[in-house]
Amino acid sequence: MKIIKRSGQEVQFDGEKIRQAIAKANLSIDEASKRLTEAQIIDIVNAVVRDCENVGRAVHVEEVQDLVEHQIMKVGAFDVAKNYITYRYKRALVRKANSTDQQILSLIEINNEEVKQENSNKNPTVNSVQRDYMAGEVSKDITKRFLLPQDIVEAHEQGIIHFHDMDYFAQHMHNCCLVNLEDMLQNGTVISGTKIDKPNSFSTACNIATQIVAQVASSQYGGQSISIAHLAPFVDVSRQKIRRQVCEELMEACGHVDEGLLHRIVEKRLDKEIQNGVQTIQYQVVTLMTTNGQAPFITEFLYLGEAKNEQEKKDIAKLIEETLRQRHKGIKNEAGIYVTPAFPKLIYVLEEQNIHKDSPYYYLTELAAKCTAKRMVPDYISEKKMKELKVDINGDGHCYTCMGCRSFLTPYVDAQGNPKYYGRFNQGVVTVNLIDIALSAEKDMNKFWQIFDERMDLCHRALQCRHERLTGTITDVAPILWQHGALARLKAGETIDSLLHGGYSTISLGYAGLWETVYALIGKKLTEPEGKALGIKILEKLNEYTKKWKAEENIDYSLYGTPLESTTYKFAKCLQKRFGIIEGVSDKNYVTNSYHVHVTEPIDAFSKLALESEFQALSPGGAISYVEVPNMQNNIEAVLQVMRFIYDNIMYAELNTKSDYCHVCSYDGEIQVKEDDGKLVWECPNCKNRDQTKMNVARRTCGYIGSQFWNQGRTAEIKDRVLHL
Repeated sequence: MKIIKRSGQEVQFDGEKIRQAIAKANLSIDEASKRLTEAQIIDIVNAVVRDCENVGRAVHVEEVQDLVEHQIMKVGAFDVAKNYITYRYKRALVRKANSTDQQILSLIEINNEEVKQENSNKNPTVNSVQRDYMAGEVSKDITKRFLLPQDIVEAHEQGIIHFHDMDYFAQHMHNCCLVNLEDMLQNGTVISGTKIDKPNSFSTACNIATQIVAQVASSQYGGQSISIAHLAPFVDVSRQKIRRQVCEELMEACGHVDEGLLHRIVEKRLDKEIQNGVQTIQYQVVTLMTTNGQAPFITEFLYLGEAKNEQEKKDIAKLIEETLRQRHKGIKNEAGIYVTPAFPKLIYVLEEQNIHKDSPYYYLTELAAKCTAKRMVPDYISEKKMKELKVDINGDGHCYTCMGCRSFLTPYVDAQGNPKYYGRFNQGVVTVNLIDIALSAEKDMNKFWQIFDERMDLCHRALQCRHERLTGTITDVAPILWQHGALARLKAGETIDSLLHGGYSTISLGYAGLWETVYALIGKKLTEPEGKALGIKILEKLNEYTKKWKAEENIDYSLYGTPLESTTYKFAKCLQKRFGIIEGVSDKNYVTNSYHVHVTEPIDAFSKLALESEFQALSPGGAISYVEVPNMQNNIEAVLQVMRFIYDNIMYAELNTKSDYCHVCSYDGEIQVKEDDGKLVWECPNCKNRDQTKMNVARRTCGYIGSQFWNQGRTAEIKDRVLHL
């Protein structure tokens, strides 16, 4: 059994240390009659050990000390308990005076298990990642002690809310965005003080795009999205350039130009340039290391509907086809084996032009299905459903990409009455733990709504802190974003305040654990009529609050289905500490993301998507649904059937499959999760290899694919997933 020290280091559980601590507190009692007997101390130690084993995960030292206090008081030794608590408090004061040192030292030595597993796409052994984590620990310390109200900090620590990305809060940084790549490529930009003019070829445009992506990723802490359509005009730029070159070559060689031959040669050379350009984006994104020690969290949007004319639509189709072909092939790992990369994430729009077998671009949809079956991407947006849900003040529906993995902007029309999405961003996220409200209410619905209102006030104030932190930010902190076109073209020294109001940017109220919340309150599941009705009522109430705040402050608050990654474990541990183990609610080491059906619930793919579509519609700030599927590479028609269902029923969804590789024995299948001494580990089923450095494991955990492994809570959730198809 393992225990997590305050520094984050994970070590072997040692019951003798508990016995010694109790013995010291016991000897500090003057009256021998009030002391514990040696037998009582041993009983207390054994009881604590049993409680820790029942938790089913590595316990934190603070949890162990809480259990010790409880067991001492349980036998009536109140004076001993008092002295134990007093000693514990004094030690806490000493630690608080220098709170970050041990955490930083432990992560440098790669001993901090909590930080190591915080982000499944960061390698904690790399210097740049450690540097980012060190800065993050300092930022969190400053934030907790100086920048946030104490009640918000305490609520975050207790898992009542989650104040996202506290490790970046000390800086004036925002969350995620839609990069206005079109403006930057067409009108030029500046990167690191260097003027970049409009590219004169497709390959140059791809190179510039990757540099923009890297700069944007280093200037914010969330995901970003770019559109393939913004690169498409440069396909024709290259076409015309190649055409002129070939004409000269043919005239020089033959004395005349055969149009048929000219066309064939031009398109062949153009296809090669497209192949190289797409490969540039894929390989550079994967190999780039931004200032926060990871590849950019980037999404590419594949949408025929963004074409401005028929020729551009055909060129977008060429780019989509090449992007899908290269992703299907994969990226070579260190052993030279093609594996599934985490980035860029791909989103493919299902539309009338590609969804039916007689649609002109159905071949792209078939290719997308093959790619999903092997590499888990692309994910899918239904143009039809999105235009029903994303309607602007003019009554027009729109289809556009999310910012990164799932955060969606709300419809916006500029002063000229034109819809605008690229160049906009999200200010930040605060998530409410709905399960904590439900358990605090003790099945009393009146009490639930009362506590709900109190927690909304707490979340509102926390979100205001995020907004106020950005207020007054000058454009000089991130010129690529605010001065040179990624998000705006403001002047040097100007503040970004004009972009924080009026709907240009959003700010997100997240929520987690709707499944457990409903079950805790009425003993029903979201898949049952009564449970579904209550779940919808809760989301409607959350939307009422965001609309109220927006009307009062002219800030675009929006409800967001939170993609808990490491926080799923944190919330679960906090619930167990506050309320104990409650079957169906807090008996797992993870909580359910947003509105999702619980990962253990037997339900077919189509029923799941149909049900979740109703909850997704009530999460305008972003959400994504998924279905868990087996290896589908030999059943592409089934993948296509799910895609057609997505088109007709839900705005945004994905298929989760497995894509793993063992370096030791070359096993190409599903790496499995096993339990070893109370800890979950990854194991190759073929050779039993457990060395994570000698395997590639790709799983989707929060919209993005993760590839650097996860904490114990998320690993347990992955292990528990049932198939929906």
